[in-house]
Amino acid sequence: MTFNRMKKVLHFCVVAGVLAVSCKGGGKSNSSATTGWNYNDKKWGGFERSENTNQITGPNLVLVEGGTFTMGATEDDLMYENHNVQRRVTVSSFYMDETEVTNLDYREYVYWLDRVFGTDHPEFVKSAKPDSMCWRRNLAYNEPYVKYYFTHPSYNTYPVVGVNWLQASEYCKWRTDRVNEMILIKEGYLDLNANQKNEDNFNTEAYALGIYQGATKKQKEDLNPNGSGKRNVSFGDGILLPDYRLPTEAEWEYAALGLRGNMPMPGEEVVTDRRIYSWDGATFRYQKHTKSQGDFMANFMRGRGDYMGVAGALNDNAEITADVHANYPNDFGLFNMAGNVNEWTQDVYRPLTEPDGEDLNTFRGNIFMKPEFESGLDTMGRIKYVRQEDDELSNRRNYRKAFALDYNDGDSSSQVEYQYGVSTLINNKARVYKGGSWRDRGYYLSPGTRRFINEDQSSDDIGFRCAMVRVGSPDGNMFGGKAFKELKKTQSNNKKARKY
Repeated sequence: MTFNRMKKVLHFCVVAGVLAVSCKGGGKSNSSATTGWNYNDKKWGGFERSENTNQITGPNLVLVEGGTFTMGATEDDLMYENHNVQRRVTVSSFYMDETEVTNLDYREYVYWLDRVFGTDHPEFVKSAKPDSMCWRRNLAYNEPYVKYYFTHPSYNTYPVVGVNWLQASEYCKWRTDRVNEMILIKEGYLDLNANQKNEDNFNTEAYALGIYQGATKKQKEDLNPNGSGKRNVSFGDGILLPDYRLPTEAEWEYAALGLRGNMPMPGEEVVTDRRIYSWDGATFRYQKHTKSQGDFMANFMRGRGDYMGVAGALNDNAEITADVHANYPNDFGLFNMAGNVNEWTQDVYRPLTEPDGEDLNTFRGNIFMKPEFESGLDTMGRIKYVRQEDDELSNRRNYRKAFALDYNDGDSSSQVEYQYGVSTLINNKARVYKGGSWRDRGYYLSPGTRRFINEDQSSDDIGFRCAMVRVGSPDGNMFGGKAFKELKKTQSNNKKARKY
């Protein structure tokens, strides 16, 4: 064999070896299954594929595996409101706080606002504080709660109250940024900086877009040949968490029912069984034959003047709220989804239950927005958003209105409008709350029961907990869909048969 021929053979072997490695595709291959181009390789264009494909669980969150259920009343409609008619819907998997947000949690939020904005924008701090005077009653001595409930450490782990819907929503935004800031600090991408002031504070979106830099410790390598060489962590890296937010009414009701406890065996679908409360059974007492048998399952009012029972045998051991870990958790591991405090949901209230509306992730409350970068960040250091215009949506098939709070609510067809203060107390500021509280009778502990007040009002018996979307597989695994052994064998054989 001549030297030139040997060089050609050697060159062919090297090229074949490269192709065999870079073109095998699928799985955790370092190359594209469709083009053969290398991932994460600056020489091959720098297209990145993250290995962080499974969502981490944020602090205090529990995965609520989604599914179908019958949404609506599970008790008699005692008020004859006919506003929670039963209908089958499906809820996507999501995360939810194990407990209600506590006084300690919320004091941390108010403290951060005061530290960052207190000097130049004290109005931010003032607007976030709970309304302690929500405890007052004309014919009751509740001043100790006014003075001590939010501030005294004895109530640290009790649910925060006196927080309206707007304040709760702002807390969720703040928590998103603090949790993602913590992740980046622990991953080494940010230096800890407790001296942020005014708009120069960490915001998740502003950071991911490269608008906010902060005390950067290290950056990701920018593999784009035309890039700057370094970049901030982006959402595509799978490190940052999605937004904390209030749960939708459907999510809250699904999580409260905890129907996964009805499954007799793994893999069996039991969709006909229903529950009246967050636990299995039609009584408020613990039924298993243990030392706890007969104890109350929730913190609620038994009857007029009976908030906690008789001395020496306090039935729920709480005259007002109780510790957020009190009482037995439901089958999703969530505490006090019945009783203790009512909880805010995202939804705008309407007496209609949209039986002909969406049956996947049903929700009323959308205002479709778009980012507006021209004028920079707002005073809080956040990306500014503006509402889309309807004329921008004229060619869309999936939605035509940017303001959907009152979409298809019966006004136009019945020629009856929701005239707030004239013919109804319902308007676009009316928000749904659910769950029952220490002030409520047992009827309101049923997850299907719904009530409303205005988003800018608060009460001593309404608190909240946060939720977060589950991205990717609904069951917590890395991949969705069913994987059959026979199909896996076929795929494995096909991979072995490839030449490249």
